[in-house]
Amino acid sequence: MTTTMTPPSAATRPRPEVPGPSLARLTGVELRKLADTRAGLWLLITIGLIAAVIVTVQLFVLDDADQTFREFFAPSLLPIGLLLPVLGILSITGEWSQRTALTTFALVPRRERVVVAKLAAMVLAALASLAVSLAVAAAGTLIARSTGGAGTWNFEWQVVTHAAVFQLANVLMGAAFGLLLLNTPLAIVAYLLLPAVWTILSSLISALRGPARWLDTSVTMEPLMGPEVTAGQWGRMAVSLLVWLVVPLAAGLVRTLRREVS
Repeated sequence: MTTTMTPPSAATRPRPEVPGPSLARLTGVELRKLADTRAGLWLLITIGLIAAVIVTVQLFVLDDADQTFREFFAPSLLPIGLLLPVLGILSITGEWSQRTALTTFALVPRRERVVVAKLAAMVLAALASLAVSLAVAAAGTLIARSTGGAGTWNFEWQVVTHAAVFQLANVLMGAAFGLLLLNTPLAIVAYLLLPAVWTILSSLISALRGPARWLDTSVTMEPLMGPEVTAGQWGRMAVSLLVWLVVPLAAGLVRTLRREVS
């Protein structure tokens, strides 16, 4: 007796595994998403305009002797550091507010890869904002020199490293609040309000002033505005970032991985 072997049908034939998109490609997609929405696009434009406006104002209000590269560079860090976290929040919560999470997580089922790509895009955006501040400060220095100002390039390059840490910490804190709350208005209000409330309480209640030296990011990150940061200051900064960045980021990642997409 002979048996005939029937070839497997197309439905039962094993299919080769298709590799998912690389992390670099996902990061590139997330970078494009930053400017896809009107809010994100205008926030990016505002960040660049703020740096340019600050330098322009300084050209008129600073004494000639004070028109130096450092004086043009440092003032832009705080306002940009306030806007970058909002950009981080929008990047995370936009998937849920615009109902694109279903499509995103269907194409990339491993949600942690999407989150990592979003965080990587935020890191690149923060570094890009730092590059913009440096470029605008350099332009201001050249203009100052050509118009009779000091226009000196005396600058401690440790300040650039500290500024990078400052901007990265801020944008990642915003992303952490976005992951934790997954709601744009709530995350923005919580990010802006909770540290401010802590600062106010620590100034009014003497018992909180000691802990504020370790937990208030407006206090612990202030040394980053200068060229020298001591080991003790780095330690206090690490403790405050553990509370305001690492813990919300870890809790938000768990919530994002477990939340049902509808």
